[in-house]
Amino acid sequence: MKIKAVCAILAPVFAVGAPFFVPKLVQLRTAMIKPSHPMGAMAALAVGENSASAPVPEVKGASRAAAGPSNEAIELQVGTEQGLLKAEFHGNGRESLQAKLTNTGETALKAQVEAGQMFEAGLNAVVVVRSASVNLEPHQSAELRLQTAATRTGNKIAQQNYKLSYGRVPKIDPLFAYAKEHSELTSGAIQTAVLALMENLPLNAVCKFTPLAGELKSRFNTDAFRVETTDIIAGLEALRAVGVPDTSVVMTVDTQLKIEAMIEPLCRAAAMHYYNLTPETEWAFWKNELLQGDPATRHYALYGIARFYPDVAMEMLPKWARETKTNPVFRLSAVQALADTQRPEALPVLRQLADDFGMNTELGRAAAGAAEYLDQQLAALATKQASVSFRAGPRIDGL
Repeated sequence: MKIKAVCAILAPVFAVGAPFFVPKLVQLRTAMIKPSHPMGAMAALAVGENSASAPVPEVKGASRAAAGPSNEAIELQVGTEQGLLKAEFHGNGRESLQAKLTNTGETALKAQVEAGQMFEAGLNAVVVVRSASVNLEPHQSAELRLQTAATRTGNKIAQQNYKLSYGRVPKIDPLFAYAKEHSELTSGAIQTAVLALMENLPLNAVCKFTPLAGELKSRFNTDAFRVETTDIIAGLEALRAVGVPDTSVVMTVDTQLKIEAMIEPLCRAAAMHYYNLTPETEWAFWKNELLQGDPATRHYALYGIARFYPDVAMEMLPKWARETKTNPVFRLSAVQALADTQRPEALPVLRQLADDFGMNTELGRAAAGAAEYLDQQLAALATKQASVSFRAGPRIDGL
């Protein structure tokens, strides 16, 4: 009974006093296991004697200052919401955005920006194309350049401040996964693909060549989003690779794109791949375009033949130029295309055509202009290597 009475008396005392004397005991225990404490030093010596054959492994490449935990990875939006990151954003509304990030905490961290993260500035909206990250020590600041793409042609293209957006467009995520595996994909190609998914623009809204269908009638000026033909083809190739049907992309319907891509030397290889053409079937393509192609672009084939089948062109084009029954557009194109052969023997042919037609005719003036252009090109080729070489094709009859 006495024991129970004593316990009944001490229990309230312990409950009240525990928060005060338990931490003291913990501090005492912690101090005793430190080597600097007399008892701690004895304990460390004892442990050292017993474990001398088991040294602590050394991590290669790790500095002594980094003996603590490795940089903690944190997503940009999460870091800013939790106050671990201070961020400022400045972008041009299209392909570039600068992020100034500051680690406000006491622990090193790795700030990550994932592809698909969106930013906004008024009516402007851009999306990160490729993921990026930066390591930040405590209270350190760094700038991170992000590759972005506009999600609308209404964006104002000018440097201005941006803020993080909670928006997300899942349908363009597969495109970014493809871009991650294809570093050769240019910002222009990615931008074209993004706008094809977001606004499904027609070809004349993004091409740099003169569209036969005329300029796009829109309340937005799309000049800031016009790209080279190579970028258009690369963008369409990317969309096809991620499963977007060609028939669902409006710009693929325009027949001008195919012929424009094929006559452009820097784009021809990509165009042949996209349109499933091979060296064995290429001549059939040019012949078909010339004889049965779209009436508005049939004469374009003469330039392709001149550039990639110069031997054929040297024999064929003068005949087309002289034939009075030939459509004037084809005659004029035949004269101009002779200069695209980049053959020295085409120079006297053009000069002879200029004399035969006379300078008072459109054909005569075109021949003289083509001769002057070719002369300049040949002079340049004589002093330096041409940036694009035209191959000599096999001799082909039938035209």
